[in-house]
Amino acid sequence: WFFSSCPEVELETVTVNVSIQDFVADVVSELVFRNMSQVSKETMFIFPLDFNTVVHTFYATMGDTRIEAMVWEKEEAQQLCKATSGMENLTYLQDQGDLWGPVFACFLGTLPPDREVTISLCYDQELTLQPDGAAQFCWPRELFPSRKYLNWISSEEEMSKSLHFSICLRSDHGVSHIAVNSSHTPLQYIAPHQTSAEVSLKSPPWAQDDLNLLVYYRESPSLSAVVERRDPKAPPGSLLGDTVVMVTLIPNIPDTVPNPGQFGEFLFLMDRSLFQDAQLPHLSSAHPSICPQNTLLFLLKSLPLGCYFNIYSFGATFKAFYLQSVEYTQESMDNAVGRISSICPDLGGCDLLGLLRFIYSTPLLHGHPRQLFIFIQRKISNEEEAVMAEVYRYRDHHRCFCFPTNSCDSFNLSQAMALETKGECVCIHSKMDMTSEAVKCLQQALQPLASGISLHWDLPPGLEVSMIRKAPETIFQGHQSSIYAQIHGQAQDPEVDEGAVTLQYYVGHQSFDYTLRFSLSPSSDGRLPVHRMAMRHLLWKLAWEATSRAEKDICYSAVESSLSLGVLSPFTSVVAVRMKQRDAWHRDFLPPGSSMLFSLSCNLVPCQLLWLHGFRPGWFKSTKFWMVQKCQLCLETLDRKAPDTEALTQFSASCKGRDKFVSWAFSKCFALRVVVALQKANGSWALTAALASALELSKAEVEGQRPSEVVQPTAWATVLALVWLHQYKWKVSWSDLLQAKACRWLQNQDEVQLDEYLEAANSLLGCFVEPTVFRI
Repeated sequence: WFFSSCPEVELETVTVNVSIQDFVADVVSELVFRNMSQVSKETMFIFPLDFNTVVHTFYATMGDTRIEAMVWEKEEAQQLCKATSGMENLTYLQDQGDLWGPVFACFLGTLPPDREVTISLCYDQELTLQPDGAAQFCWPRELFPSRKYLNWISSEEEMSKSLHFSICLRSDHGVSHIAVNSSHTPLQYIAPHQTSAEVSLKSPPWAQDDLNLLVYYRESPSLSAVVERRDPKAPPGSLLGDTVVMVTLIPNIPDTVPNPGQFGEFLFLMDRSLFQDAQLPHLSSAHPSICPQNTLLFLLKSLPLGCYFNIYSFGATFKAFYLQSVEYTQESMDNAVGRISSICPDLGGCDLLGLLRFIYSTPLLHGHPRQLFIFIQRKISNEEEAVMAEVYRYRDHHRCFCFPTNSCDSFNLSQAMALETKGECVCIHSKMDMTSEAVKCLQQALQPLASGISLHWDLPPGLEVSMIRKAPETIFQGHQSSIYAQIHGQAQDPEVDEGAVTLQYYVGHQSFDYTLRFSLSPSSDGRLPVHRMAMRHLLWKLAWEATSRAEKDICYSAVESSLSLGVLSPFTSVVAVRMKQRDAWHRDFLPPGSSMLFSLSCNLVPCQLLWLHGFRPGWFKSTKFWMVQKCQLCLETLDRKAPDTEALTQFSASCKGRDKFVSWAFSKCFALRVVVALQKANGSWALTAALASALELSKAEVEGQRPSEVVQPTAWATVLALVWLHQYKWKVSWSDLLQAKACRWLQNQDEVQLDEYLEAANSLLGCFVEPTVFRI
């Protein structure tokens, strides 16, 4: 995965030094591989990346030869690559590798038998926040010595010769403890107030897992700042020549919000090829787990009043239900439900890129965070990189929930879209149900969030702050966001070396603010991870937005800095050079862009940042969704017809003598669909003959069991439907949001005696549902 597909090339020794400060990690590693076979092997180093990782140093040594990767201005690098022999190796890798997405790849050439190659790899990375507040760092299992090799090592002393893995932890909040899925030395504090600590691994994970390190801080900060000093060799005013601060925002969001306010903008993007199977006339042709019509029905019915929504279908072209998102009301919901059947199958092209660009070009609705639900079955041709560039550009302004099918070639793209926007990706395979999984994600999308986010800076006179990456519009519960700022100028009073930043945000109608003070003269080890991460964001920002002459001048200056930092960007590419080890010292004295580097004594080596189009992972097999699958099968069969009694009778008759369970499941699922279709946008039900029939009652029975004549018919119907839904909740997981809407509506009704209503409903339906059903 990370080095070579040849099992004979084994990783013998690993030396890793990780420095973690709050939510940023700086990694310096050295990996020694040996060719254990009796023949020479062609070797290539491959390291997967994501948008939160910056590889800035790579070189490999074999004997007296050194191969070094360097960042070069893009056009010049492209010309150099054209003259490089062996680039076809990388082209072959793009379509044949098992990995998917962006990788750093360098072809190292032939490794003779019993010879070593030493890889030096350095990178910086933003760390993710875990639900329990920990910062998570991972190291891939492929970059540990193999178990086959470790089996020969019997003692801890011998193990230490092959594994040198040290971790330094720093935080002004104090390091509380760590959790590691590997044996390690005790956490040793090396600074007062537990602000710095060290730990080392004794062995790699033994269960073929990646190393998973969780760092817990003494305080649970809503605000964290890592300040990094300027590079003394860089001119003041440049990014490298100024102090840079990384501020991590972790809003404290309560689980329950008394006045949640507005809920957001929900956009449902439906691949029209999904509607092909749903319209086939034969039961055996329909895919049990995929019914886009039912999925849209349940999603629409589950939305809260006051939100905004729209539905897009895409194929060779895309179409929208509405020109722009509309407010969720009874009228707009009924209109959208009625238009679901108008979506026609389309097995042509798949213009997801055009649709995303259209959506991103529409202005955000103030107070309504944008969330995309993307249902996809087809491959996005060769536009994956362009799609990810668009998603990354707007990742702070929306969230993606992706639902690829198991026959979809775009699973990895869907996964990357969800990851970059902090959403979810759920593959719908044959034992899962699209509707159930989509509603689960909608529940997550409706969780409380922080909005109206703003930062206010308090710096000593003479200092100013320039935002490189601004705070997002919203932050969802359990997530964090890192912003970067450049502090420039000259403090009027050199004795004052402290600044402050205040985070303000709203959860519902409740406001919060936190202030954090930080030192402007922090200790420095010269590794500059924050500057590199800030540089990466600045360069991408300039690539998208630079239009004026002044911005282009800034862009030129930033590119010059990126060359010296080794940060890849839209303006640069990577080039690798093979040279003799004794000549490598010349590298430090060559200015960026110097053509002297490419003398006849140096050889260019195939090395690029690639986008791989590998195989999708294998799917797990499960049977726990069997019952839901059966019920969904029945729903799909009826979805093409109006929900009438004749259809139910015909299907029931056809099931006689075959599978009694299918007949029973059909009737219950058909009734469920009818009950859901009758629910109003506000969560209530009207007392109608259609509702009574779906509940397997007559209108006379429903009327006769009303607790009293003064009882509101709508409230009585809503309690009946709610109790019925709760009674069958164990069979389907789609009804949670529908029940919550009903409960909220009932609690807002005056003079409704819920206990009396519930007793009558239990008696009529022949069940026993406890009063807790009314709790939200």
